[in-house]
Amino acid sequence: MQKEAIIVFIKSPDRARVKSRLAESIGKERARILYRYFVEDLLDTLTGQDVHLRLYFEPHDAKDDISRWLGKQYDLFPQRGADLGEKMKQAFEETFQQGYRSVLLIGSDVPDLTAGIFKEGFDALSIHDALLGPSMDGGYYLIGFRDETFRPEIFEGIPWSTNVVFQKTLEVFIALGDVVHILPAWRDIDVIEDLKALMHRHGESPFRQSRTMRYLVSQKDFIRQD
Repeated sequence: MQKEAIIVFIKSPDRARVKSRLAESIGKERARILYRYFVEDLLDTLTGQDVHLRLYFEPHDAKDDISRWLGKQYDLFPQRGADLGEKMKQAFEETFQQGYRSVLLIGSDVPDLTAGIFKEGFDALSIHDALLGPSMDGGYYLIGFRDETFRPEIFEGIPWSTNVVFQKTLEVFIALGDVVHILPAWRDIDVIEDLKALMHRHGESPFRQSRTMRYLVSQKDFIRQD
């Protein structure tokens, strides 16, 4: 059995609101299309890793919808919990109970994450207690633990969906005395400015061939603001 796993939090774009702040600028339908491409591009990158993927979805009864969308090759689990912290804690606990030794958890708002980020993350977990990948909006796009260093309390008392999530989480780690590896900062795609930055960043990179970038180029009118 593989000892490493990556948890990906996703939503059913047909059953849940996705990219609501982005939809305010580009419309709900385009936001849904982009969200699908975000997830598919991210999974393309992850499928090339020698680790097990576990997709945690919402709403809780959307398994059939997710299977029709992404196929039946993924292990699918409903997210459980009253808030994001409880959902992440539950996902980690279930995954460690299955015997995995090192686990990373990511969201689906970072379609351009590279394979190098995941390699750095798992390498870092061999000598650190945990790791965090800070988002440029003050949250984090990735968190990881080894089974023996998992801290359920790290998800308690955090003001989710604010610009201090990373800071407050790191403060809890420090208070617990854990040694945390910090990954490179990354930019979540939440608002129209993030889309513009994504296009600028990947004009000549390999990611320009992704579904996300091809769609943005084909729909360039809706993000052009001179």
